[in-house]
Amino acid sequence: MTTGVIVLIVIAVIVVIALIWAVTTYNGFVRLRNLVQEAWRQIDVELHRRHDLIPNLVETVKGYAAHERGVFDEVARARAAAAGPASGPAEQAVQENQLTQALGRLFAVAEAYPVLRASENFQQLQAELTNTEDRIAAGRRFYNANVRELNTKVESFPPNIIAGMFHFERAEYFEVEEPSVRAAPEVSF
Repeated sequence: MTTGVIVLIVIAVIVVIALIWAVTTYNGFVRLRNLVQEAWRQIDVELHRRHDLIPNLVETVKGYAAHERGVFDEVARARAAAAGPASGPAEQAVQENQLTQALGRLFAVAEAYPVLRASENFQQLQAELTNTEDRIAAGRRFYNANVRELNTKVESFPPNIIAGMFHFERAEYFEVEEPSVRAAPEVSF
C-alpha cells in the first residue's frame, strides 16, 4: 500500500467518525428538545387542573365571606390571566406567581371563618389544591432539569457547532422570581 492510499483511508475514517458524531449530537439535541417540550406540557396539565379548582374554592369561601368581594375579584382576574395564553415559561411563571399571591389572600380571608375551615368541602378543595401545587413543583423541577441539560449542551463546545447549524436554542426556565412568592406561605386551618 502506498502512502497516498493510507492517507486517504485515514481521512475517510476521520470523516466517518465526524459524521457519526454530528448525527449523534443532532439526535441528542432533538431528544432534549422533545423532553423539554414534554415536561412543559405536563406542567401545563397541572396548571389547568389548578385553574379548574380555583372557582370551586372561591365559591366555597364566598358562601361564608360574601363581603370580601375585592379578594374574589382579584383571584378571578389572576386566574384568568394565568389560564390565558402565555408567550413562554417566563411569562407563565409571572402570571402563576400573581395567582399564588391572590390565593394567599383568599386563604387569609378563610382564616377568619372557623366554620369555613371546618367545612368538609373546603378541606377537600384545599387538599386537592395542595396536591396540585406539589405536582406543579415536581413538574417544574423535572422541566428545569431538562432545560438545564439542553442549555448546557447548546452552550458547550463542540456540540454548540451543531446547535448553531441547526438553530437549536436555549430554553427558558420556569421559575419563581419574586422573593415574596419564594417564601413559604403561612396558612393554618
